Amino acid sequence: MPKKAGGQERGGDSEKLTLNLGYVDLGRIDLLVREGFYANRSDVIRTAIRKHLDAHDAELRRSTERLTLDLGLRRFTRADLEAARAAGEILHIRVLGLASLDDDISADLARDTIGSITVLGALQASAAVKAALADRIH
Repeated sequence: MPKKAGGQERGGDSEKLTLNLGYVDLGRIDLLVREGFYANRSDVIRTAIRKHLDAHDAELRRSTERLTLDLGLRRFTRADLEAARAAGEILHIRVLGLASLDDDISADLARDTIGSITVLGALQASAAVKAALADRIH
């Protein structure tokens, strides 16, 4: 029913994070950038995070399978939810990555068809839909 989508969606394909670093670590990052090893601070941090996640790849895969999470981008359209409602189905959305509910999905349709949402990553939905599902988002 729901379709996996490729490419960039409404909010792009990344989430902005804010973090605090000690001055020495920040200086060391700046030195790597200055010496040309990386293009900028974000490049250093992204590379470090990817290497750390790669080091734990087997554990992450086992957890993803155990928790039955969809991996990547999972997009839900109004037609997907209308079809679920017509079939009397309640969706339990479980995503590791990005779950995206299209902007034309009404709060009532979302409440009628979505029993729960668990997202490890980011959820894109209208403010009205997020408010309507607040008690179902974990």
